[in-house]
Amino acid sequence: MVLQFTLNGEMREVSGVSPTMTVLDYLRENASLTGTKEGCAEGDCGACTIVLAETVDGKPDYKAVNACLLMVPQLDGKHVFTVEGLSASDDLLDPVQDAMVKTDGTQCGFCTPGIVMSLFALRQSEADVTEGEIHDTLAGNLCRCTGYRPIVDAAREACTAAPDGTAVETLSTNDEYQEGDQSFYAPKTIAEMAKLYAAIPDANLLGGGTDLGILVSKEREVLSTVIHTGRVAELLEINETDNEITFGAAVTYSAALPYIERLYPSFATLITRIGSVQIRNAGTIGGNIGNASPIGDTPPCLIALEATLVLYSEAGERELPIEEFFLDYRKTDLKAGEFIKTIRIPKLSKTQKFRSYKISKRYDQDISAVVGAYRIELKGDTVSDARIAYGGMAAIPKRGVACEAALTGNIWDLATAMTMLGVIQEDYQPISDHRASKEYRLQVAGNLFQRLYHDLCGADEALEVVAV
Repeated sequence: MVLQFTLNGEMREVSGVSPTMTVLDYLRENASLTGTKEGCAEGDCGACTIVLAETVDGKPDYKAVNACLLMVPQLDGKHVFTVEGLSASDDLLDPVQDAMVKTDGTQCGFCTPGIVMSLFALRQSEADVTEGEIHDTLAGNLCRCTGYRPIVDAAREACTAAPDGTAVETLSTNDEYQEGDQSFYAPKTIAEMAKLYAAIPDANLLGGGTDLGILVSKEREVLSTVIHTGRVAELLEINETDNEITFGAAVTYSAALPYIERLYPSFATLITRIGSVQIRNAGTIGGNIGNASPIGDTPPCLIALEATLVLYSEAGERELPIEEFFLDYRKTDLKAGEFIKTIRIPKLSKTQKFRSYKISKRYDQDISAVVGAYRIELKGDTVSDARIAYGGMAAIPKRGVACEAALTGNIWDLATAMTMLGVIQEDYQPISDHRASKEYRLQVAGNLFQRLYHDLCGADEALEVVAV
């Protein structure tokens, strides 16, 4: 099989490369496009940022992604842009490149190509770019020379221009790519995927590659079989009813964010702190659940919101409350050949309030030490119902049943919130690691109830940190 995609406007037909070769390695070693840099090889620094484009709902869609985490077969059917392809000639720069020159935003230059590509994607995607969107975009591109002010100035200047709106041709895609002993499958229907996964139950499932990709880019593991979920139509669906919203397992954070922002604003604030724009453009909700990390950001929120997973295999589908999905450290209730199909989340009633908080050493681009999620229902001043979950406090994302019992039926006041510091130890016995000590985790998790109290008694908005 031959992979087909355009690279800076030129059609490429690729064969003879490993199915798990990273796009970064392909660009630098095979395509001789060295503007895309390797800084961290794990999706943190943004030096390897490129842009993928395709037509979505009849409109061009440009997404910044990390080339160090993508595998070459994921480019199949896409339009790929690197920094070398933006300018028509040496005398005619792209507006982003031109603005970076005029504002002296290049500094040492190593991180500049990645920054340019992030801002290029922003300019192509938004007609009216806000200051917040500029800061959010640049959070995924680390520059250690000095402050970001000239870079932000360049972004302001470049993004005043309207998007080009250039249409991108829809390209065909392959269902399978093989090289040597390695195979990469990209089924298009859930029935095809179930059949394939039943035949190869030890295959690696690949969503956006933000987790699995690190095994290749950083650990240099050789994966024999990969099944890509990103083209399975049923896994990409978003459906909403009066009572719930359902996300397919392969829906990315970026695609889900507008819906979550409308229904659960505090959850949306937390999602904007997952990685960077590049990570959120690739990473999937199903992947964040399926890897069963005890410090995953979305599972505590989904547990508190009483979400249900729909699991699928050739034998059919079954439903499971998400808190029953996690059995032990990195161990789930998935059977051989079974995978997550959808995530169903009930909508909040008029009397329910939801809040979630992420505690980490840095606000942006950091892994959680503790995530707390709370759904509280009040009748007058009394807690009539509570669902509470934490990440980073046990071997799995875990519901706090003792905390729920201690709150339910009690007056919701600061005194009640402060008593939870003692109760929380009945539910959780965290460990110490390089992110936080067990004592710190218990203290912070208990203190979050006081934050929750003040938050719910104040304006009905999620707390946030804003760059000034």
